[in-house]
Amino acid sequence: MQLVKAGLCAFGMSGKVFHAPFLKEHPGFFISGIVERSKEDSKEKYPLAVIYRSVEEMLQNAEIELVIINTPVQTHYEYAKMALEAGKNIIVEKPFTVNVEEAEELVRLADEKGLFLSVYQNRRFDRDFLQVKNIINSGKLGTIKEAEIRFDRFRTTPSGKQHKENPQQTGSGSLHDLGAHLVDQAVQYFGYPEKLFADVFSMKGTAFANDYFEILLFYKNELRLRLKSSVFTKEAHYAYAVHGEKGSFLQERTDQQENELVAGAVPVFGEEWTVPLKEQDGILNVLNENNETERTFTLSEPGNYMDYYQQIYEHIVFGYPLPSPGSEVVQNMKIIDAALKSAEEGKVVEL
Repeated sequence: MQLVKAGLCAFGMSGKVFHAPFLKEHPGFFISGIVERSKEDSKEKYPLAVIYRSVEEMLQNAEIELVIINTPVQTHYEYAKMALEAGKNIIVEKPFTVNVEEAEELVRLADEKGLFLSVYQNRRFDRDFLQVKNIINSGKLGTIKEAEIRFDRFRTTPSGKQHKENPQQTGSGSLHDLGAHLVDQAVQYFGYPEKLFADVFSMKGTAFANDYFEILLFYKNELRLRLKSSVFTKEAHYAYAVHGEKGSFLQERTDQQENELVAGAVPVFGEEWTVPLKEQDGILNVLNENNETERTFTLSEPGNYMDYYQQIYEHIVFGYPLPSPGSEVVQNMKIIDAALKSAEEGKVVEL
């Protein structure tokens, strides 16, 4: 099996949870290097990986062909450009960049260098996202007229993470953080909208970056799609609500991969490794061919973030399609930028 040597630009939560475990357990990857500026936390689990004190130092390793940019979003453009200029293929954590201009420049540079750039949109591999996609594609709801996707939390106190909560830092706030997931899911389900209207602000006050947003997406076929997130939601809503001419589907956000990984779970290559759901997590209410109501409770199939790295591997070795390429996720950045503009001006923004 061809071995792809990879380097991680950081070993914080993202590196420990979303990337290193999958790179280690996938037989096609080898973690050659990890950047830790002062600590050596990675040594215990990844003793064969060389610890570098800077991204620049790691990029000098000619054997590394894949670099994961998993640093704060404010540094994505700088490190991604540096890695591309060093001849490395790259995976960039979401959010891609702080604005469209940076994203477009990186995509152009990757094309010029003949390298690939993928954005780590891991929520495409969540069980709940996949279940909704299956229901929409099944046609059971008929023509979709209205939908809502939510990502709510109850985090009323500051986390202390300046790159996420300091309003003076471009790219901070929930719109870039959680909005990067919701916007991506919206585009995956329904394509690119025609225009939008957004409300974006901080419920915790102006000393903090936005922690609330509501975006209304307008589609040419008269579909209306609402994306919403709040940190003052103690009681959970259905994360997905899809309404069509033939009925409705409600889906809870039930994927637990992140929580299980944080708790120490080890992903298994080629197998399901998450804890099975004990209860059904969706409601499908539709009219059948006889115009009779059929209401059923549904159970989503497990998701697997390993599938992302399998697709990366297959792209490198076999030339299969690249998951979430930068050229595709640039469109998401346009929606995020437009949402900020709409909230500031109080106007509908054309896309």
